[in-house]
Amino acid sequence: MEKIKNVLICGIGAIGGYYASRIYDLKKHNLKILVDEERFKRYKKEPRIINEKEYLFDYILPDNTDYKADLVIIATKSSGLEDAIHNIKNFVKDDTIIFSFLNGVTSERKLSAVYGKEKVLYSYLIGHTFFRNGRSINHDGHAKIVFGSADKNNNRVNTAKAFFEEINVPYEIPDDIIQSQWLKFAFNCCVNQISAITSMNFGQIKNSSKSLDIMKVICDEIMKIAKAEGVSTSVDFYKHSLESLDIMIPEGKTSMLQDIESGRKPETDLFGHTVCKLGQNFGIETPYNKLLSDLADIISDK
Repeated sequence: MEKIKNVLICGIGAIGGYYASRIYDLKKHNLKILVDEERFKRYKKEPRIINEKEYLFDYILPDNTDYKADLVIIATKSSGLEDAIHNIKNFVKDDTIIFSFLNGVTSERKLSAVYGKEKVLYSYLIGHTFFRNGRSINHDGHAKIVFGSADKNNNRVNTAKAFFEEINVPYEIPDDIIQSQWLKFAFNCCVNQISAITSMNFGQIKNSSKSLDIMKVICDEIMKIAKAEGVSTSVDFYKHSLESLDIMIPEGKTSMLQDIESGRKPETDLFGHTVCKLGQNFGIETPYNKLLSDLADIISDK
């Protein structure tokens, strides 16, 4: 594939809506939004509103066989991943590039098991502020995608790079995308779970010595698992999490806290629960992640 032309986005929440609007406004790509029948009818009647602008996206159902995607972006909640993996099958071809914008470190594994690891690029977002209220989405326009492949010779990385340059989205391609993703995972496990339990924003967490102490033990547990997974631990996870916290907007809130405040089910499975499951695989104890994930479940089930 020389250039990405056909783009399929699965999940039109805050993150999916952001990327859909950037691609739609450029008017250089054939963009489709993959939805089920219920959402197809609802979104036709109630178009998405992104930064005060109404968008009439071109929606497509999973049973369509006339469209093949050069790029598939999965931006669902974690609860929608399994459906997304199944629903994109008609649109994937031999040279399709697949991105998962879900938090955590497991979605790429699940996608690779079905579609082949050569098609799936590892990725995560940083520096973004998204707010969703019903069908309205607001963002600050400063999201940066960090992505790459474990295979240094995967030419899909350069194709994706050219695409993000074309839609004017900041990006970063680290030397070790697996390590980078685990560093982001550790940060999310810290701040998302703490914020879900305490309702604190980024600035409040940063200024709380007790929160920082908890971040340290959470990172220590994750770093042990990462090492057992074969992930490079040349960068200290806790130090990196503190540096990441420093650049967040102080009044900003984590996605988990926003979900709880909006009455949506937060993605507790992506963070502490994943750490605990991975820890069990290696016989590594994770008591602090277990406690935080249990408390987050209690809060989310109220």
